[in-house]
Amino acid sequence: MISSRPKLNPLELDGIFLSHRHIDHANDVNIIIEAMTNGGHSPKGMLFAPSDAIDTDPVVLQHFRNHLENIHRIREKGKYTIGSLSFETPVRHIHDVETYGVLFFGSQLTVSYITDTKYFDGLESFYQSNVLVLNVVLLESKEWINHLSVVDAEKIIASIRPELCILTHFGMNMIKAKPWKIAEELSEQTGVKVIAASDGKMISLEKNDIFQ
Repeated sequence: MISSRPKLNPLELDGIFLSHRHIDHANDVNIIIEAMTNGGHSPKGMLFAPSDAIDTDPVVLQHFRNHLENIHRIREKGKYTIGSLSFETPVRHIHDVETYGVLFFGSQLTVSYITDTKYFDGLESFYQSNVLVLNVVLLESKEWINHLSVVDAEKIIASIRPELCILTHFGMNMIKAKPWKIAEELSEQTGVKVIAASDGKMISLEKNDIFQ
């Protein structure tokens, strides 16, 4: 099920996972806290974020922290629960700030998200899952940039072999190369269903839909 105009109600949220403090990932965190808690009139929910997003030159403002029930500083090998959902942050990534990917454990599916990182040996071993969400910024690897490339993505997808892989977080060269075409090529090369994210796209995580 895919919709170009998703209707998301932030009041239905119970928690926020912030992978790291870079502005393209953290810019809206205070706004979402405000919306989730009805402008602070209905304090609730949890924030999960690295310590440097909270303690060192914080991106989460003190005013909005008071709207939350709890703030959890995520860490390597961390295990967390929120309601019936459990998740883990298995390994610290190689990036310019503190950041972690995440494994979400559902009743039928495990969903992993590999956020920004330079590729390192064994990265894929931490994210065995049915659905893989993969940040692929670079068309070609650049030693001095701590992000994944298409070559890295192929290696990771071929190793994990999820039922579905969703590529996202594209740099300009990726956009120029047409991410949906790259996804098609990766599908052919790995034998895994690979799709490219786009603005407004919604994807059903029902097991029957994933396995079709």
